[in-house]
Amino acid sequence: MQHAIALAGVRMNFGKAVILHDVDLLVEVGTVYGLLGPSGAGKTTTVKLAAGILEASEGDVRILGREMPSLQGMNSIGYMAQEDALYHDLTGRQNLEFFGRMYHMDKQMLAQRVDEVLELVDLSRDEKKLVANYSGGMRRRLALAAAALHRPKVLILDEPTVGIDPVLRYELWEELYRIAKSGAAILVTTHVMDEAEKCHRLAMMREGRVIGEGSPAELKARFGLADIESVFLELSGKGGVS
Repeated sequence: MQHAIALAGVRMNFGKAVILHDVDLLVEVGTVYGLLGPSGAGKTTTVKLAAGILEASEGDVRILGREMPSLQGMNSIGYMAQEDALYHDLTGRQNLEFFGRMYHMDKQMLAQRVDEVLELVDLSRDEKKLVANYSGGMRRRLALAAAALHRPKVLILDEPTVGIDPVLRYELWEELYRIAKSGAAILVTTHVMDEAEKCHRLAMMREGRVIGEGSPAELKARFGLADIESVFLELSGKGGVS
């Protein structure tokens, strides 16, 4: 079976520092797969490897069976970084139109999708504002719209809901489920425990290692614990700490 995202024995070094230690991940089509861990756990490095932005020091990284980094593989990906990657001197709509042209989207389809994703992230009323005048939360929402614009088969999102209000966050998660159900694979990083509960499957990361993997229900049942936070503490060797 070909997995949409597959990392096997991945190790990442920056100089003498080892950032990732033998990471294995398998993400199937139709799945929202979460990477859960604190800052510095290696989540962002992992998704950058999956997106083809970084090249692993050791191991194998594949997207839809294609070894990464690969230009063809990257064209199948929608990627949302933690950092602001928008053009501040363009409007919200102009940003989306620019990214759509980069993906060689048909003009009519692009116009339709721009309308759809602007509505998805609740920015239709602000589409003509310069991004320089957007709040931080609005920029996060626009970046998510840009990542989903071309209906990629693989969607990779690094802390996508930071700075987004609870109502819109709920709506965005519902959209992620719809995107996955339509035949895409979604890899999302988070450090928020209630978001981790929303994922179909989770890899818990700490200090560059995967310390636990499974569905939220499987992980809780494995340790007889009521919530994901308790599971994470148990796997971190801090179980029972109040």
